[in-house]
Amino acid sequence: MPTNLVREQLTDGLALTATIDGTRPLAELTATVNAVCDGVEGRQDRTVVVLLLDPEPRDSREWPVGVSVSDVNRWERAVRRLEKLSAMNIAVVRGACGGPALDLLLAADFRVGTPDMLLMPPVNDGHFWPGMSLYRLVQHLGVARARQLVLWGDDISAEKASALGLVDQLSDDVDTAVHTATVLMGRISDRELAIRRQLLNEAVTTGYDEALGVHLAACDRELRRLDDRDASSGDAQLAGSAAQ
Repeated sequence: MPTNLVREQLTDGLALTATIDGTRPLAELTATVNAVCDGVEGRQDRTVVVLLLDPEPRDSREWPVGVSVSDVNRWERAVRRLEKLSAMNIAVVRGACGGPALDLLLAADFRVGTPDMLLMPPVNDGHFWPGMSLYRLVQHLGVARARQLVLWGDDISAEKASALGLVDQLSDDVDTAVHTATVLMGRISDRELAIRRQLLNEAVTTGYDEALGVHLAACDRELRRLDDRDASSGDAQLAGSAAQ
């Protein structure tokens, strides 16, 4: 497990945190993200993932450098694995954020940034890196708004990122913001969360008739879960009455 992956007792142990230094080699970053996923999948209790994205230098936006397409594929799969976890994940941005850190930011369920944050889409020789950050920008913003960012590749200020919905909260007191978000999100981190997230993502590209069957299956699952919950509650009440 990478040494920069740490477990901290944030908010009563609800969060598994990892510090991400986007300037590190891609293979190391991939191993860190996979280690985070391993840590979540190995837990029985509800948890939240908090990714602390270290500030990056503002003098270069080129990424990636010195890697193969296989390296990129492993990275993209690790980010997708994080994105599909049953745990809510929070990304925290201080200062400049680009390259792999931007991928993680766009894959997060909740994004917190400082007022001085700056999103730096990766650009090489004037061309936007054609990785899955491009795909996620379209998912978040729609084609029209994403087109402006992808074709021009401009930096995105905190104010613009907030207006576009690329960050959910700007705060000078990031620790308090993360603490509050972790407590709230810890209540809904479970397997059912992954289903809701999938339905949200597929709603962008799936036709109504095709989506209906998937949503009905999810509704049936939820109804059975609620029935089991009510049955368990009723059994507990009967047991309590019998004991009196």
